[in-house]
Parts: sequence; C-alpha cells; structure tokens
Amino acid sequence: MSKISVIVPVYNMEKYLNKCLDSLVNQTFKDIEILVINDGSTDKSKKIIESYAKKYKNIKAYDKENGGLSDARNYGLRKASGDYISFIDSDDYISLDMYEKMYDKAISKDYDMVVCDVNYIYENSDKTEIVSSHIKNDTTNIKETMLSIYPVAWNKLFKKELFKTGIEFKKGIWFEDVEFIYRMLPYIKSIGVVKEAMYQYLQREGSISKSTDKRLYNYIENWNGIVEFYKEKGLFEEYHDEIEYSYVRYIYATFIKHASGFDKDEFNNAVKKAIQNVKREFPKYRRNKYFYKSLKGIYLLLFNKFLAKIMYKHYRKK
Repeated sequence: MSKISVIVPVYNMEKYLNKCLDSLVNQTFKDIEILVINDGSTDKSKKIIESYAKKYKNIKAYDKENGGLSDARNYGLRKASGDYISFIDSDDYISLDMYEKMYDKAISKDYDMVVCDVNYIYENSDKTEIVSSHIKNDTTNIKETMLSIYPVAWNKLFKKELFKTGIEFKKGIWFEDVEFIYRMLPYIKSIGVVKEAMYQYLQREGSISKSTDKRLYNYIENWNGIVEFYKEKGLFEEYHDEIEYSYVRYIYATFIKHASGFDKDEFNNAVKKAIQNVKREFPKYRRNKYFYKSLKGIYLLLFNKFLAKIMYKHYRKK
C-alpha cells in the first residue's frame, strides 16, 4: 500500500508519454504507485509503458480495450491502493516536487483535497502561462469554492475515502472533469492550497479543449445531470444558490465562449439551447445574490441573444 496512487490514462500518446512518465518516476516523494492504463492504444504507447514497468517497480501497467478517458480513470480507481489519489493526463507532466509538497499539505491538517496552480505550456512555442486553481487559501467553505474552482481532476490530490461515495467519471462525454468535480464537492469538507504552478498542462492543437464539434452540447447535458444529482441526493436546497450561479456561469459564459467556434447558424442554435435550459432550470436566477458581486455576474444577468452576437464577434476576432 502506498501513500499516493497516480492514475495515468494513455491513448496513442507515444510523442508525449516519456516526458510524462519521467516526471513521475523522478518525484522527490517516493511512496507512490503509478498506475498506467493503456486504453487500447494503436501506436507505440504500450511498448513505452512496458519498458518503464520493467525498469521501475512502482509502475503498474494495465492494458484494456479502448473505452475513453473516463473509463480508463475509473479502471485505475478500482486498482488504486494509496491513501490519496491523483490523476495525470499522459500528454502533460509535473514538477518533480509536486507530490512531496501536496502530500505534506494534505497531512498537515488532514485535508480532503489539495490543489495547486497550473502552468500552461503552449506546444511549438516558448509561451507559458500560469493559471490559478482559483482557490486563494486553505478553506472549509466549500460553497464559496463552488463559485470559482478550476474544475479539473489533474491538479488535485484527493483523499481516497472520498471515492467511497461511489462517484466516478461519467463515460462517453466531453468535459467530464467539470461533471465529476461538481458531484464530488459536497462531500469535501476541507481543501488545502499549494500556491505553486506545479502541473504542466500542454496546450495541444487538436485536443478537446481546443476543439469545437457537436459534443460541445455535453456542457449543457452535464450541467442538467449535476442538477439532477443534487436533487436525487437531497443536496439541492442546501447548495441551491451555488449550483444556480455555477450552472448559469458555465452555460452563458464557458459554453457560449466555446460555441463561438461554430459557424453562425450553429452558434445561434447553441445560444437558443442555452437560454431554453437556463429558463427551464433556473427561471428566477436574477434573484441570486452571487450575480451582483462581479462584472462576470453582471454579464450573466444581462445575457441575451443580442449580447451573444456581440460576444460571437469578439471571440471570432481572437
């Protein structure tokens, strides 16, 4: 049994995999198991994984049929034995002292989750950009955290006990991290923050975060599922204002921004669906106090088809 289990899903990442695995096997924190899940790769990824597994005792190699990122992560969760769980995407890499610092933070006050900042690495460029976890300080205020958290799985260390809730990654969707994080948050009681950009997030052309196709509508479907989850678990009333704000923020801001990659007709369809869903789920959202605390909140209050057209022109110029 290890202190930390690191789950690394791999699908056709031969170009990036060595750098990812090198950053893991050379961690200053040694009590980790590295679970590398080959999700049906058709390139040389499997051979690379096997070579590392032969050389390093703490690498555990698994081979499965292709089922997607969420399926590979869930597979790893069922194999993990560590006290804490972490996820690394196989085209990214991490600072060599990331787990030492995050584990020390985790045990310092028995935090359920620890987060760090992220360094965006732009492929074929010298450009880098530090992005905050959007959690300023160690906190037990989970409701406030819901309003701004950077909702990804891979810059975080989770106490394994959290997964006894049965929460896993939803399969077959885009933006699975948002869906996962917002279902996990009400079960988290404390969060520790390491204010360093230790996760190196590669910005690749062609990655999901850079792509626009009809699966973008998963944003809306995912958030409808999150609302339903909170209702089913009896959490909706307790977290109503936070979920309402987050729902509208993601649909009218994040979703609309990504939808600007569509042609004009499909963008207009996306705006129509966004407005329909917000009106159905949260018709009285303008009464929510959170919208009156920031410029983004004011934008959300004012959002309409005309403003959407202005945003479309703005994003298309970039």
